[in-house]
Amino acid sequence: MRVLGGSVLALEAIVVILAIPVVIVVGTVSVPPAVAIPVGLVLAIALIVVARYVTRPWAIPVGWVLQALVVLTGFLAPPMFIVGGIFALLWLLAIRLAQEAADGAQ
Repeated sequence: MRVLGGSVLALEAIVVILAIPVVIVVGTVSVPPAVAIPVGLVLAIALIVVARYVTRPWAIPVGWVLQALVVLTGFLAPPMFIVGGIFALLWLLAIRLAQEAADGAQ
C-alpha cells in the first residue's frame, strides 16, 4: 500500500495542480484565480500529505474523501470527472492489493 497508494496520491496531486489553469481559463463555471489557485493548492497539498502517511489507519478514509473532492472538481472542468474517476479506481486497486498482500502474509 505504501508505494502504490502513495504513488497514486502523489500523481493525483500533480494532476490537480495542472488542472488549476484549466479551471480558470476553460472551466464551465467562472472561477476567479484568487479562489482556484489556493483551493487547488490546498487539495494538492492534502493529497501529498496523505501520500506520505498512507500506511496510517486514518489515511484510507481521508484518501477516499480526497478522491471524492477530485471527482467533484468535474463540475468546474468536466474532464476531471474522468480523470478523478480513474484515480479513484487506482486508489481502490491500491487498497485491494494491499489487503490481499496482508491476507497472504498471514
